Amino acid sequence: MSEKLDRRKKYTRKVLKESLISLLNDKPISSVTVKEICELADINRSTFYTHYSDQYDLLAKMEEEVAEDLVQYLNSYSLKTEEESLKMTQKLIEYIADNKYMFEILLHDNADPMFEKKMINIAKRFIMFNWMEEHNVDSVYSRYLSTFVVSGAINVIKDWIDNEMDKTPREMAEMISQFTNEGLSFLNKF
Repeated sequence: MSEKLDRRKKYTRKVLKESLISLLNDKPISSVTVKEICELADINRSTFYTHYSDQYDLLAKMEEEVAEDLVQYLNSYSLKTEEESLKMTQKLIEYIADNKYMFEILLHDNADPMFEKKMINIAKRFIMFNWMEEHNVDSVYSRYLSTFVVSGAINVIKDWIDNEMDKTPREMAEMISQFTNEGLSFLNKF
């Protein structure tokens, strides 16, 4: 009986998330109502309120799940070797590709404008910790370097999403890795 209830809970949360994402495609979170989410999900409002306090809470929970996944991916790799860094980047991009529609919306202005900043901060902390540990550099240099690398990577990924993911996750990981490791000297190859 408990397993059936858990499956029902998961299903309910899944359709509520999908409904919110669908509504955010057309309008900002401030214009989305719980009533609209419930109608689209075909779930009554009392069921919604057993899971979330309002549309902002639902969005925040979705963002928390993405953040937890990001931290999990980052912590399962190190930046000690270029190969590990490439694998980590590819795994992250595969995750984004698997959840393309959600990332399209969450990185858009209609969702929480702080979402992108939260993702940047998670990645920056990871890079700063690993970079400082590996290269024994001061924290100011590491902070600026991580800002440069992460902001660039996120904007490249956003552009990739906007262009219908015209490259494979592996190709994107290699490109981002190449940009990061070789910087502008990469252009001299062409």
